[in-house]
Amino acid sequence: MPSGKPVLQQKTYFLFPFVIDKEVVASAHPDFWPPLRSWIDGLDDWLRSENCATASPIRTRLGGWRRASYSEFDLDSSAYQDMVFFHPFVRRVFFDTKTGDQATLLRVYEMMLPQTLPLLWKAHDVRGRSCSVPVTDLRLFLFANGVGILSIGVERADCTVREALWMNEMMRKVYPTSGRQRREGRVPARSLLTVGEETLAEETFESGAIIQFQPPLSKLIQSLLYFLNYETLEYEQIFDERMIPYSYMAVDPGFGTQENVEHLFSRFLYVDRDGEGFRYDPAFTREQMREHCYTRWAHEGTYYGFTRYSNVTLALGVRDRGLHQMEEGNLIDRMFSGRYYLMAIVALFYRATLLDFAENVALVSRRLYENLAVGRLEQVNVEIATDLRNEFLNFSNYWYFDELANKDEEIEHFQMQCRAYRVEELRAQIEQELANMNAALNEHNQQRSTEAVNRLAMLSMIFGAGAVLTGFFGMNFGHVFERYLFKPEADTVQVHLGAVAMVTLITVSIILLGVYLVAVNWRDYRYILRARNAPTRRHRWFSLRLGG
Repeated sequence: MPSGKPVLQQKTYFLFPFVIDKEVVASAHPDFWPPLRSWIDGLDDWLRSENCATASPIRTRLGGWRRASYSEFDLDSSAYQDMVFFHPFVRRVFFDTKTGDQATLLRVYEMMLPQTLPLLWKAHDVRGRSCSVPVTDLRLFLFANGVGILSIGVERADCTVREALWMNEMMRKVYPTSGRQRREGRVPARSLLTVGEETLAEETFESGAIIQFQPPLSKLIQSLLYFLNYETLEYEQIFDERMIPYSYMAVDPGFGTQENVEHLFSRFLYVDRDGEGFRYDPAFTREQMREHCYTRWAHEGTYYGFTRYSNVTLALGVRDRGLHQMEEGNLIDRMFSGRYYLMAIVALFYRATLLDFAENVALVSRRLYENLAVGRLEQVNVEIATDLRNEFLNFSNYWYFDELANKDEEIEHFQMQCRAYRVEELRAQIEQELANMNAALNEHNQQRSTEAVNRLAMLSMIFGAGAVLTGFFGMNFGHVFERYLFKPEADTVQVHLGAVAMVTLITVSIILLGVYLVAVNWRDYRYILRARNAPTRRHRWFSLRLGG
């Protein structure tokens, strides 16, 4: 592969999905999330505040995250051109707009970049390889379910294929999988964000350890998510040690033979470094590429590819495309930065949400198992399980759309990415797990209900017997009965007192038995008696991951 060939244009958005532990953050900032205020409604106030995090050089230098809602919708606006390719119901759900009457469950933020000196992302490894690229876009997507996606955009045109592939492969790393990676040059020895001579964030990967199941996340990522504290588990990364490179590369139309183009595209798609031929077995690679590549426009020199860890666009040349003229802008670049970018965000949101659900289902199942193992199901765990099912129902009914766009090409792109992410498989699996959990809880509740009915029947019989006995003694019998029980004389007073004692004993025993049954089954009754209309925080402040 002619790796020394120049790249005409390269754009990459490094996408980092994470999930916020809303309960931990909300309990740490009660001024922004008082009882009954939703998570999404408090985000703007929190991010604008001065106490959302400790001092951060990035926040000080760049001004922090600011709301970036769509506000203009004329024919040539980016909002119009981005939204028009999606179904109307999708526009209402996945576009943060300032229309005054739309309460979306999504917030989009951006960070303003310096106007004079560029914000540079630099990296080098122990083998002397390095790159320095300007950061051209910083965006943050926060969803109502706590999932977030950080997007770091870079762009350059002054590199070779070898340098472009190295950048994508190295700069996506957010933590090493072992110390060997750094020693062998498979992660950067140093990665930093700078403005002029000022270093805003730096990571060397020299040390690190897993703490409470969380890996040592890159300080570059932590500095951009300055409003969250990674050390106290306010958020956690969802995928593996890599960000998702959503990348576009345009090379010279005379790059080489068709075989050379296939070799380049395979290394670009699977985020490998440069080299001769395919990185893997040729037969295996070609079979995989048939599944992961979209070649509708290959005859015009445009290739798309989707894997679980990449989303790439390769174009031969920067030129007119059919009726699309270059004087109106580069069509491939425009689609890459517009609707395809948004579809990549949505697909990634689906996968991140479903993986978060998978973790929560496991944690809730463990709590229920521990309860059922001792035969005492705590009501708070039942409520957590109910809320989890409700959240999944909201995801399936509100967020999830199998057909996101309204044209074949967009639909095919989105569905290929979702297949690579195994979105539908994960959704069906979690749906089945929640159904099984619900069935188990229903069976348990049915058993408890049967026991409660049996207790009630037993108490009813006992109290009924007491009522019969009282009525019997209250009847106006005469003669001998009256003489012994109601109007005793000197020779019958002992019988009268014995009857009173017996009836008193029976009555007191019945009352004590009723009190005992209520006391030992108080868990079943206290939630029935509490005031349902009183505002309560319930377990929305309960961190499932931290266990309290």
